[in-house]
Amino acid sequence: MIILNGGSSSGKSGIVRCLQAVLPEPWLAFGCDSFVDALPARMRASDGGIVFAADGGVSVGADFLALEAAWREGVVAMVRAGARVVIDDVFLGGAASQQRWRKALGGPGEPDVLWVGVRCESAVAAGREVARGDRAQGMASAQADAVHQGVIYDLEVDTTRTESLVCARTIAARVRCHAPRPAD
Repeated sequence: MIILNGGSSSGKSGIVRCLQAVLPEPWLAFGCDSFVDALPARMRASDGGIVFAADGGVSVGADFLALEAAWREGVVAMVRAGARVVIDDVFLGGAASQQRWRKALGGPGEPDVLWVGVRCESAVAAGREVARGDRAQGMASAQADAVHQGVIYDLEVDTTRTESLVCARTIAARVRCHAPRPAD
């Protein structure tokens, strides 16, 4: 399992698509955006769900956290069943968000995880955010450093001046180096 963490517009989704192209085995991709899109519309603007403020701030409530925990458990179950999975996430809570993933991953048959930090200079991410047009302006700047606070990575990439494909190849090389050996 590969878990990518980075702020909005840092380039995670592009890296995920490139990883799927360069890794020799098939990898499923799941992300926080697709999770949020799967929520009922009423949860995308309620205190119990997720709220995107006009200034780019994001807040989540108890109902969101409960469904997100169930989603994480489901993703981990797929990994335990043999699927290779890459996650595109935004650790709004920094180290606390990583700990929630660790909790889901723990227990018997704990999957191997490659923790990858995806960094991008705030100004560059903000420019991408404007070009995308589907994010509240300010989200990328607010998240650029905050999502990494206290998070421990196996590998970090920086998309400020490095293309997604180059970052994906760096990650893929690390995956191949640390792949489990087949039983003899």
